[in-house]
Amino acid sequence: MRLAGATVLITGASSGIGAATARAVVGAQARAVLLARSAGRLDALAEELGPRAHAYVVDCSDREALASVARRITDEIGTPDVIVNNAGAGRWLFFDETEPAEFERMMSAPFFAAVFTTRAFLPAMIERGSGLILNVNAPIAFVPWQSAAGYGMARWATRGLCELLRADLADTGVTVSQVVPGPVSSEYFANNPGIDRAMPRIARVFGTQTPEHVASVIVRTIERERRLVITPTTLRLTVGAMRVTPGLVTWLARSTGRKRTKGLNSTESRDAEHRRSV
Repeated sequence: MRLAGATVLITGASSGIGAATARAVVGAQARAVLLARSAGRLDALAEELGPRAHAYVVDCSDREALASVARRITDEIGTPDVIVNNAGAGRWLFFDETEPAEFERMMSAPFFAAVFTTRAFLPAMIERGSGLILNVNAPIAFVPWQSAAGYGMARWATRGLCELLRADLADTGVTVSQVVPGPVSSEYFANNPGIDRAMPRIARVFGTQTPEHVASVIVRTIERERRLVITPTTLRLTVGAMRVTPGLVTWLARSTGRKRTKGLNSTESRDAEHRRSV
């Protein structure tokens, strides 16, 4: 797909990968439609990017609010050529540490945010006979590990969304892509202290990527309309090994991940591990 002149809608656009992707697509002469909850940061980014950027403040996991904003976007700009579903959040907790309401919040973004955003624009894309849906996902959707139950389930659901959408959209002219980056130097880690210590130590071989690098991967994925792109190469090889020797890769992730401490409850176990690591 040629980005110059195209309209690219990006969720979670106020920071991190979303903001970097907005800068990258505008740099490629595309128009960026920016969606996020943070009004101040979103407006500042739109001002930075100039007339090719259009900001809409919305919680993409709020079905009614998203539908209303989608109607505005269609009236004011038109149907996007590309949707980048990037909005996502979630803490890493063992299943029994996670309250039912938190499971719901973690499914809201990324999964339902991607579902609602895609559903709002997809009929018009199908009628037009063209479009690309790109979902930004996480390694846990391919290699499961402990202590991130709700987060992981939402990411596995997003992986399923990609596969089932692709099946539904065969022969419509609308394609589906998925980009899966390894660890990224974004505010996610600052907003969720301790996650870097809970991540399986095997992830150290992946290194840490910048949001700008991931944005460049997203741009190339759009231009080439690739189905699945995993970055960096070491993560791609690990996911490939998961298909061949799933038991070995799962064991490596489990044995190098966060452990419970015998005799302590889940919260005390996490606190004890934190003390050991500092």
